[in-house]
Amino acid sequence: MEPKDIIRRVKEGEFPPFRPTVTTLVTGVEEIRELMKQCWIENPDERPDFHEIKKIMHKVLVSNGMKTNIFDNIVYMMEKYADNLEELVMERTGQLIEEKKKTDALLERMLPSSVAEQLKKGQEVEAESFHEVSIYFSDIVGFTSLSSGSTPMQVVTLLNDLYTLFDDIIQEYDVYKVETIGDAYMVVSGLPIRNGHEHAGEISRMALHLVEAVKTDFKVRHKQDYQLKLRVGLHSGPVVAGVVGNTMPRYCLFGDTVNTASRMESNGKVTLRIHISEATKEILDNLGGYEVEERGDVFLKGKGTCKTYWLISAVKRPSVKVSKHLHSNGQPLMNYLHTPGHHFGSNSSLNLKRTDSLRRSMKGNSPNPIKKSWHKADDESAALLNQTTV
Repeated sequence: MEPKDIIRRVKEGEFPPFRPTVTTLVTGVEEIRELMKQCWIENPDERPDFHEIKKIMHKVLVSNGMKTNIFDNIVYMMEKYADNLEELVMERTGQLIEEKKKTDALLERMLPSSVAEQLKKGQEVEAESFHEVSIYFSDIVGFTSLSSGSTPMQVVTLLNDLYTLFDDIIQEYDVYKVETIGDAYMVVSGLPIRNGHEHAGEISRMALHLVEAVKTDFKVRHKQDYQLKLRVGLHSGPVVAGVVGNTMPRYCLFGDTVNTASRMESNGKVTLRIHISEATKEILDNLGGYEVEERGDVFLKGKGTCKTYWLISAVKRPSVKVSKHLHSNGQPLMNYLHTPGHHFGSNSSLNLKRTDSLRRSMKGNSPNPIKKSWHKADDESAALLNQTTV
């Protein structure tokens, strides 16, 4: 029989297991034949360890008048090799665990945590309809002219510094950063975990925080006296969200609400002010504690003439942090954790951390079969949120 045939039959796990026929080796060494058979047992846990093998072999050799020095050395070398192999396996296992953590962190940077968990479990990620969310858009006014007077490296450094600052700030709010495209920054609140009507308050206080940070804390490295001009727009309404693509999956939002939020940003002619729609203003009025100023009628492309407002400030109120619990039907139910909030207005000063290190940009591949599905907002969750005392 060829060696490859022997290996194939051993790997196939025949029953009884394929093993060589043990002929009589030497008179009086039955123990060795039995030891060989024990070492061939299919289940590794049932095989004798090296300590037991050494003990049996030593006994056999002594009883047969054989010298044990050479054998002891061989067994010692095998034990040493086994110990080294065990250490190597543990080291490689630790490296594997660390790499898995990095992969998980990469996936959660690209997608919401709940969506990333579904993908890691091999589950289908369904496109989902959200009854009401709030969307933030911002861009840098005069970015083209600023870029033309800067080197490519200076532009990269500028955007990295700005988005690093933004990314640090938004961690304090119940929001999700959808994407950055050039100088445009897009954030949403109210998905993938619904938070009742709190999305408008979360996105508004976050916007005030970002604008104040740009006014008082942010400096363009290569133009220290240059005041960065940020233009911001907010809008609230329904969207559909889902994961798109396999090579580089992205969590994307679709619907007229996205377009309107973008129009609110592009039509905010005054820099470092927050332009909000009437829909967002009405939710803020119901929440209470937000100061807005009517701007008047503004023509929005594709929407016609709409009444819009400026968001001025927010009174001190706690920021809502949401952790996910599931109903029996799989829909998320909110559990609030309250942390101290801040008052953001035209005269407030912020002590914000800035970092000059380059933000790691990570991209990866992940399969994500998409099955379109339409869900209505969870009325039970929304009712619970509205009844919660902040």
